[in-house]
Amino acid sequence: MKTYSMKESEIHNDWYLVDAENQVLGRLASQVATLLRGKHKPTYTPHLEMGDFVIVVNADKVALTGRKAETKIYYRHSGYPGGLKATPYKVMLARHPDRVIRFAVKGMLPKTRLGRHLLRRLKIYAGPNHPHEAQQPKRYELKK
Repeated sequence: MKTYSMKESEIHNDWYLVDAENQVLGRLASQVATLLRGKHKPTYTPHLEMGDFVIVVNADKVALTGRKAETKIYYRHSGYPGGLKATPYKVMLARHPDRVIRFAVKGMLPKTRLGRHLLRRLKIYAGPNHPHEAQQPKRYELKK
């Protein structure tokens, strides 16, 4: 018995279109991360870019459960003493709806060069329009 390992020349990448309207953020992010990583394919190889390109539309209409919409806070630090900045979820969603999904998906990918490269394949748009019609993306229905 031999274990088959794919080569980079044999990899085929598809484009998927995901509608985020009324979807729970964490559940959406985990399924998008699976598509980016390629774990949905039978030929999955952990050290290669097996995944597909993912286009997320209607990012400004994503939902959170419970009271997270009022309590969730995004933190960043400038590196200087006292340089901690905090942005509430509602403000982040109003100013940068794409970052809400990007940060959630980023946390579910590997923290390596491969993970950073996979994140470049994620395209997020606040509204229903996107400039990737030429790639003929397949509509991906999220699992409930």
